[in-house]
Amino acid sequence: MEDAERCSEMVLSNGDIYVGDFKGILPHGKGKYTWSDGTLYDGDWEEGKMTGKGQIVWPSGAKYDGDFSGGYLHGFGTLVGPDGSSYSGSWRMNIQHGLGKKQYCNSDIYEGLWKEGVHEGCGTYAWNSGNIYIGNWKAGKMCGRGVMKWENGDLYNGFWLDGVRHGSGFYRFADGGYYFGTWSRGLKDGPGTYYPAGSRHPSLTKWCSSIDYDDNKKTMLPHSLSLNSEEHSASKPSVGRSLSEKISRSISEKIPATGFFRSSGRISHRAMSLDEDCSFCESTREFISHGTSDMLSQGSDEDQHEMRDSDTLVYEREYMQGVLIKEKIRHSAALSQKNKQQSKSHAKEAKQRSCMGFFEDHQRRRSYYLMLNLQLGIRYTVGKITPVPMREVRSSDFGDRARIRMYFPRKGSQFTPPHYSIDFYWKDYCPMVFRNLREMFKLDAADYMMSICGDDGLRELPSPGKSGSLFYLSHDDRFYIKTLKKSELKVLLKMLPNYYNHVAEHENTLITKFFGLHRITLRGGKKVRFIVMGNMFCTELRIHRRYDLKGSSQGRYTDKDRIDSNTTLKDLDLSYEFHMDKSLRKSLFQAKESPSDGSWNPFFSLGSKVPLVNSPLEIFEKATAVLSKPIVSLSASFFPLGQISLDCSFLESQQIIDYSLLLGLHFRAPEHLKTLLELPETVHSYGSSHTSDGSYGATSIGELWIPPTGLILVTHEPNDSTAPGPHMRGNPLRAHSVGDKEVDLFLPGTGRLRVQLGVNMPAQANRKVLQDEANSKEVELFEVYDVVLYLGIIDILQVYNVRKKAEHAYKSLKFNPLTISVVEPKLYSRRFINFLEKVFPERP
Repeated sequence: MEDAERCSEMVLSNGDIYVGDFKGILPHGKGKYTWSDGTLYDGDWEEGKMTGKGQIVWPSGAKYDGDFSGGYLHGFGTLVGPDGSSYSGSWRMNIQHGLGKKQYCNSDIYEGLWKEGVHEGCGTYAWNSGNIYIGNWKAGKMCGRGVMKWENGDLYNGFWLDGVRHGSGFYRFADGGYYFGTWSRGLKDGPGTYYPAGSRHPSLTKWCSSIDYDDNKKTMLPHSLSLNSEEHSASKPSVGRSLSEKISRSISEKIPATGFFRSSGRISHRAMSLDEDCSFCESTREFISHGTSDMLSQGSDEDQHEMRDSDTLVYEREYMQGVLIKEKIRHSAALSQKNKQQSKSHAKEAKQRSCMGFFEDHQRRRSYYLMLNLQLGIRYTVGKITPVPMREVRSSDFGDRARIRMYFPRKGSQFTPPHYSIDFYWKDYCPMVFRNLREMFKLDAADYMMSICGDDGLRELPSPGKSGSLFYLSHDDRFYIKTLKKSELKVLLKMLPNYYNHVAEHENTLITKFFGLHRITLRGGKKVRFIVMGNMFCTELRIHRRYDLKGSSQGRYTDKDRIDSNTTLKDLDLSYEFHMDKSLRKSLFQAKESPSDGSWNPFFSLGSKVPLVNSPLEIFEKATAVLSKPIVSLSASFFPLGQISLDCSFLESQQIIDYSLLLGLHFRAPEHLKTLLELPETVHSYGSSHTSDGSYGATSIGELWIPPTGLILVTHEPNDSTAPGPHMRGNPLRAHSVGDKEVDLFLPGTGRLRVQLGVNMPAQANRKVLQDEANSKEVELFEVYDVVLYLGIIDILQVYNVRKKAEHAYKSLKFNPLTISVVEPKLYSRRFINFLEKVFPERP
């Protein structure tokens, strides 16, 4: 070894001793270092740093044997703790990071991926009690898709969040019964079906293959991507995190920061990245499937042949935070027939899709490239525009000529980084306008980029409507990204100056928040246009019902056989009316007093009979005479306009129709019934007792109406932790019930939420019994619920143009012209407001 002295000894002034090879005055080669406190290292050195193979022993009895780099535990090694615990696997700078196995002092064992000292990604945890979990972890807790099997034979297969069941899944009881449904924070929450032992349940194989989507239709595993992912990583599992709270201590606490550990040395390139460690399983789904095959073997589909084919009873139920609120008893034969009809419908759709099977791979790859291109473009333009000093927008900032254009070659350029997508051209429309809008909406540029361009990337969603648009969702659920038609792009660019002024003037506007408008041009000249919008349902609360309300009735219903927990329902499906605090309602609608002469009557409500007239044309003419009056002058007794009227007036001025109110409902169970329930399970209490049908303590209720007490309005405290999440803009609302003071919403067992217009708005939902339900065997245990409302006005890019006028004329010949969706803007806005005033009536 050049310039090296062998077997020399050095005694430092602090009492440390080194014996071994040197290079100059620095330890280099093989050597043994003894600290004054008794810690001993024996192994390789490089220019004064522990680098290579070695062993270190601490006075406490802890011992590490493995790789070092730059003075850190870095690479692969085994640590045995003083308490008898041991970890063998990958390390990064003194912390477990990568693939590893740990046996705890209580004999619990975790084997899987780690990130920065906690379970993160795919992993298996076996408790000494006999319970075992196989699945995804995040930040030390079970999170994502996973299977838990208890020592008593019970098994849950589905989604988790923060260590408890959360999302869709099924629970198999030791006696052979099954419950398929959804959970929130460990409690049943939403619709589900209970199959008693011996009855025929759905195919577990088919169910497991369809669970790639969670309860919000988010693609959980195969389609998530990161801007930093490589080309082949489209099918690579996303990195999760995890560890039970009991064991979430970092092993780095046991490593003293003495001697050479204090100095940050040079880290070798041999560090194992988390992406490399993910290669131990081709995908998270395969990992879970492989690890759970034995678990599910007892309840495999083959066992179905041994089950009775007799006409047994099954129970269609709906829960609310663990409380059973609705039950419908059905014969398994009838339910099987219903499932067959749904299967035929799905098969027909699958057959239609299969006709395009030749293009499926191309479409998937195209979608993957589009997501990468979006991330690259948004990161570029936001980074370019953010340093520009803030200023007022000018007329030149609007229009299709106000843009940033850039070419992104695959190999990179002077202005763009290399990437794993295909070459593309990027155009960012009106960058200064949308920069100011993001500032107006109190959205930090760094947060915006991290949400869309961060390591966790975007998720593709199934299209919820008839437009065929592509939808993407940011990993934190804050932003929707939707493809636009060229005509919609032109409408938005034309209305953008007035939209900008409207949202600037009305801080509490309910109209969709737009954050960016972009275009990607692919090879061959294919142009794809995108709009970035806020997600109105970004909340920690579960959205139990979703409604898209237009105020029209023709065709505005949903086929009952196609309704599930994720279906967005329509006007005729709405069976509730919502009573709100007087001041909260006033913020939505203009308050009015009924004229004493009875001359003012609100327009028809859905389900009411239209007055008899001679022809549809006469109906339309009479309605237009009343409803085409300006919204502001309908009655002299009106107070200042509510926000819905203001927003509709703006849309009317832009000749916009076909917009709708997107309404999300979070139901709260009657609070006093929650005392009958057990607390949401943690990893230490999964073996808690429950009834054989999985109702978790819910008992039958003699009275059908129980006053709900699950919502409490409290005085707003600005310094309290009442952050509204993605809804950063908007004033706290005032409530009449607390003296017209600004209020927060307190949810017992959940937390304190800031009440804004359209966000966290409390109300009481009164259920109306529809005619077709009068003779139903379905039992609704309650008729009044506490609900938390989320609402906003969406789909605002359809102009009442020549094509829509022709559509109106054609449909008016076939249907009542007052009930069709396509009507002129003034009539549309007034009908829309009148319908919503019926949905949110004033308290008597």
